[in-house]
Amino acid sequence: MVVSLAGRDVLCLQDFTREELETILKTAEMMKIWNKIGKPHRVLEGKTLAMIFQKPSTRTRISFEVGIYQLGGYGLYLNAQDLQLRRGETIADTARVLSRYVDGIMARVYAHKDVEDLAKYASVPVINGLSDFSHPCQALADYQTILEKKGRIAGLKIVYVGDGNNVAHSLMIAGTKLGANVVVATPEGYEPDKKVIKWAEQNAAESGGSFELLHDPIKAVKDADVIYTDVWASMGQEAEAEERRKIFQPFQVNKDLVKHAKPDYIFMHCLPAHRGEEVTDDVVDSPNSVVFDEAENRLHAQKAVMALVMGGIKV
Repeated sequence: MVVSLAGRDVLCLQDFTREELETILKTAEMMKIWNKIGKPHRVLEGKTLAMIFQKPSTRTRISFEVGIYQLGGYGLYLNAQDLQLRRGETIADTARVLSRYVDGIMARVYAHKDVEDLAKYASVPVINGLSDFSHPCQALADYQTILEKKGRIAGLKIVYVGDGNNVAHSLMIAGTKLGANVVVATPEGYEPDKKVIKWAEQNAAESGGSFELLHDPIKAVKDADVIYTDVWASMGQEAEAEERRKIFQPFQVNKDLVKHAKPDYIFMHCLPAHRGEEVTDDVVDSPNSVVFDEAENRLHAQKAVMALVMGGIKV
């Protein structure tokens, strides 16, 4: 069956079916192969992507900017100082204006409602480059990496240890849709959003996977195929950083914790890592770590998303 995602917004992976997610991953694999062998794939020739950044970024900016260039298009970087948003223009008006100029919008924002409003009023596809609720492009790159390293997703035990944040949300949603056994281990009071937990449980029931929420990291990582963590205090939570360090210390991914996983487990982190906090050097630099393959795959996964929603290519 041919799947078309032309014109779709990519705000949260819960909006996509298993088949659609598999289509994106298949396209990302194809994009990566073409890139490695030097095969031109300028499927967005002459198209322009507006890239709105409320938050600074390394991986998101570079991967989108390089990606749209490799696809034959142009990425227009717009930070808060470049737009009239900071002077009171509404998101609705900004979305309507940008839609007259560009073929797609990527936004890295603080509040998820901002990307929802952009999508509501824009007449071109909107891609969530990160919000406080969801990080769909990261999860797509994550599962592309897992598929490369493990050869499958369905049936794997994928364990997230740490804050129940936007990264955890997207990992939970995509994993349970794709048939994985997803486990999240957080301190009490730092669990994922209840709505996302419900989605994960429903997805797992449909896909044959499973979802479990625990507060014991050792129990969580037992026989894990994948261990994933993220920073304990995200951008905008700096005031909570010291308190969070104390609360999350038992959830540090270190050599004592990972010995409970399978010997061939892989370690993942969306980066940047606060080395010595959520993960120790001996884990992030170990042969089990795939964090830089994962970072690279942001490029290929996002090229797949752009090609599918902005270019209308069918797979």
